[in-house]
Amino acid sequence: MLKLHSYFRSSAAYRCRIALNLKGLAHETSFVHLTKDGGQHNAPTYRALNPQALVPTLEHDGRVITQSLAIIEYLDEIQPEPPLLPGDAGQRAKIRAFALAIACDIHPINNLRVLNYLKGSLQQGQAAVDSWYRHWVETGLAACEALLPAAGTRFCFGDQPTLADACLVPQLYNARRFRCDLSAMPRLLAIDEAARALPAFAAAAPEAQPDAP
Repeated sequence: MLKLHSYFRSSAAYRCRIALNLKGLAHETSFVHLTKDGGQHNAPTYRALNPQALVPTLEHDGRVITQSLAIIEYLDEIQPEPPLLPGDAGQRAKIRAFALAIACDIHPINNLRVLNYLKGSLQQGQAAVDSWYRHWVETGLAACEALLPAAGTRFCFGDQPTLADACLVPQLYNARRFRCDLSAMPRLLAIDEAARALPAFAAAAPEAQPDAP
């Protein structure tokens, strides 16, 4: 049995929930609250599982896999259909590049521990923190808009969702939470709307999770 350690509002965990749903993979979920009890991800038992003290973590057949993109590629290998990295080597590289632009360039400098450090150790006010968040999300997503193929498709790289869409939808969810200006990315917004209409994406949404307040 697959077991995903997740937090409803974590965009990284959200990506993995989308992938699990697209694959139709039955799984158990363990809820790790990032703000209760001083952050349940900081508990010694969870740190023993994931030394980075981050979500998500996947357990399967005695294996422990961290990092959302590694988890999704693992799922793509154990359950090849439907493929989240379809096409030839060039197409797969473009999908990975788009996903990495979100998962490695936008998200890491805007996640909860970074925002808390800005407010705590660096003593920045909420307005400054929000400005930081919006700047990096807006510039990053504008670049993602430009990374899309010239020919318009229903999803980022074709007529079926891929790893790119699994990364895009959670990032746009967070962008809306922080009231980012998304007017410069109409194609991303259209793709997001199409993806969120699919049951696999809808069931993965933060508000649909049992640990959501």
